[in-house]
Amino acid sequence: MAQLHCYVPDEVANRIRRQAAQAGMSVSRYLAELACRDAGPEWPEGYAARVFRCPEGGNMERTVQGEYEARTDLE
Repeated sequence: MAQLHCYVPDEVANRIRRQAAQAGMSVSRYLAELACRDAGPEWPEGYAARVFRCPEGGNMERTVQGEYEARTDLE
């Protein structure tokens, strides 16, 4: 597992410490959870429904696209 280092303002570090404590996690674990959620390989749960406005539990379907239009050749 990779180890990353970063610098944040003191007020951000204090907020992260408080949020980690509230979640019952170490700061390292808390930040790892945030990184995996935000930069992980999968879309967040419910992402497609929020972005594409599909109904909860519904499937997105591509509609029929029709035929290509006839065009004259370029000279």
